[in-house]
Amino acid sequence: MNYSTLLTEVKNGTCIVTINRPDKLNALNKQVFTDLENVIDYINSDSEIKSAVLTGAGDKAFVAGADISEFASLNRKEAEELSRRGQMIFFKIENSSKPIIAAVNGFALGGGCELAMACHFRLCSTNAKFGQPEVNLGLIPGYGGTQRLTKLIGKGKSMELHMTGNFMNAEEAYHYHLVNYVTEPEELLNKAFELIKSIHSKAPVAISKVIHAINAAETENGNNGFEIEINGFGDCFETEDLKEGASAFMEKRKPVFKGK
Repeated sequence: MNYSTLLTEVKNGTCIVTINRPDKLNALNKQVFTDLENVIDYINSDSEIKSAVLTGAGDKAFVAGADISEFASLNRKEAEELSRRGQMIFFKIENSSKPIIAAVNGFALGGGCELAMACHFRLCSTNAKFGQPEVNLGLIPGYGGTQRLTKLIGKGKSMELHMTGNFMNAEEAYHYHLVNYVTEPEELLNKAFELIKSIHSKAPVAISKVIHAINAAETENGNNGFEIEINGFGDCFETEDLKEGASAFMEKRKPVFKGK
């Protein structure tokens, strides 16, 4: 499929999605949201795709924020609709049954930070910067930033970043568990593919159940996550992959999972 603001390439079962507005530091506008929604639907519907990596074009930014030029004329109702649509698309990413990793290659600010946090986990290059600087515009985040950043790094640090608009560098992001790995810029995608290769070797149904159960742990009613875990555990026992995994373990060989 072709997208006006994205570049896509499928490589060894991974869809590499690159937000391609480098002249605007890959800022999110309405068309980017439409393209993101369409590409996530495509990833989830194509059986040949097992995972995705999301990154930004150029060497300066993952996504440097929202396209502020679209904000000027919005009234309250339109602003709420924009926020709701952005959150809905980011929920699609977060709840994708296939792993989506953010490879943050520079600025991830405002909506860019929110997009990265919607992915299942993040890695970044040494030049990355994270932040929610919306207060500098008299705004607050609208695409889930107040919620996801708080869950990921804790209430106190989230309050500080949201109130000051300060940025967090790669080292701080790793320290506060916002990212799993920090690499040199030229090694970022290689590290992402290394992790993806390991994930691809596991049972696809089990991976999707892991995503569902861990996401449930972050809801307000966390106890429901235990029930979701029970159901997912039971679902795995109806798969051929479980039989293959058990046989391979006892036969001391590597399993060959087929997602069935």
